[in-house]
Amino acid sequence: MKGRTMAELKVGDFAEHTKTISESDVYLFAGITGDLNPAHINAVEAEKGMFKGRIAHGMLSAGLVSAVLGMQLPGPGTIYMSQTLKFTAPVKFGDTITARAEVIDRNVDRNRITLKTTCTNQAGKVVLDGEALAMPPKE
Repeated sequence: MKGRTMAELKVGDFAEHTKTISESDVYLFAGITGDLNPAHINAVEAEKGMFKGRIAHGMLSAGLVSAVLGMQLPGPGTIYMSQTLKFTAPVKFGDTITARAEVIDRNVDRNRITLKTTCTNQAGKVVLDGEALAMPPKE
């Protein structure tokens, strides 16, 4: 498997990855990272919070962006260099999230691309907005 090189990429190219967030996804993420915030894993406490129930970790949605960059655009061999993130809405258990990355700038001399990154839920609501910098594979 090999991702797309700079020569194969153009502004406007995009890719998406969709996943329904399950309770087990959230618990596995909590276990891997150690983020056991009650907002994510304690239904009784989460009911008292501002979202009136458990929500997925914001970084779980951000991880879906990583899947787009690492597997699709540019794809295998890509070096993910930086990411800005703004979490704009909660992700509830059972939400179907679509992560999208779109090339918005190419720096051929430095072999870098800038991508607009978003995650939306099944209703089309943006839950994550940001920008990534990546280095596509050389050959």
